[in-house]
Amino acid sequence: MRTRNQYTIGRIARVSLSLLSLLCASVARAQGPAPETAPPLFPGGGLVSYNSIFTTRSLMPGISSGIPVTAFPTFSHEGEFNFTWGFYRNFDLTVLVPVVTNHFDPGSAPTVGGTGLGDAMVLVKYRFYRRDSERGTTQASVTFGPKLPTGRTDLTDTNGQRLPAGLQPGSGSTDLFLAANWTYTGLFNVRRLVADEDFHSLIRSQGTQATRLGSDIESRFWLTYRPYESKNVAREWFIGPALTWLHSQDDRIGGVTQRESGGDVLLAGITTYVGVRPGMHVWLGMDWDVAHSTGAMFMPVRRHFSFGITQQFRLHF
Repeated sequence: MRTRNQYTIGRIARVSLSLLSLLCASVARAQGPAPETAPPLFPGGGLVSYNSIFTTRSLMPGISSGIPVTAFPTFSHEGEFNFTWGFYRNFDLTVLVPVVTNHFDPGSAPTVGGTGLGDAMVLVKYRFYRRDSERGTTQASVTFGPKLPTGRTDLTDTNGQRLPAGLQPGSGSTDLFLAANWTYTGLFNVRRLVADEDFHSLIRSQGTQATRLGSDIESRFWLTYRPYESKNVAREWFIGPALTWLHSQDDRIGGVTQRESGGDVLLAGITTYVGVRPGMHVWLGMDWDVAHSTGAMFMPVRRHFSFGITQQFRLHF
């Protein structure tokens, strides 16, 4: 039989994974999920993590030359730094700071872009429901907080002209992040099978260049199985398929709606996590576009690749 300490180590290791779900803050950050996104970090616990995210988008249909005012990067990389503190039972606080590299390649002209600090977020998670049974545990939580205009907004093209707002690392706007998470362990009475839903939205305001980027909605369902678990629960392996729906509204520039600049994307992929020691996990996720809208100004996400590492520890205050 396992000792009480062994159960505690396993619980801490699994909870640390759940905090990585907070990295999913926009359609450009669809990776970084966890098998159990609803639980908060345990009281007095701390977590630091780094997530490296690569995103590729399609060009707009019929683009010939120049940079459209609603352009998004054809390739982007985000290095996200996360600090989370479990400050009270059922509550935790997360500070997320990204470093963003954006590139726009129109095909017929030189690639433009650059690197800079992205918009930081301060998020609070509250778990309002938990029910334990012989099958497993059902949990639900909400997360909310502001996205602050800390990001760079002065990238220029080869002629010194400022790039459109969608190509800047920052938005220049103060936005609101809202999320709801649900985790159901023991699906079909299989102890190691977990169904997890992460539904969140980024409600945007007007920012740089009188531009209000379209608000985002994302729904991500991950079905994960744990095929390996060491006897002391220090090492674990999670793997499973994921299905993601991304919706973005039309942008507004100078108060004018840019019709068909928003749209929908359906992504399918697979994500795996490995526990290398108690409190430390590495992960790898990949998603591919399986269906998307065909708006005249819409640039759908085509591929997603993400990998990262997290380390959990205990704070003494």
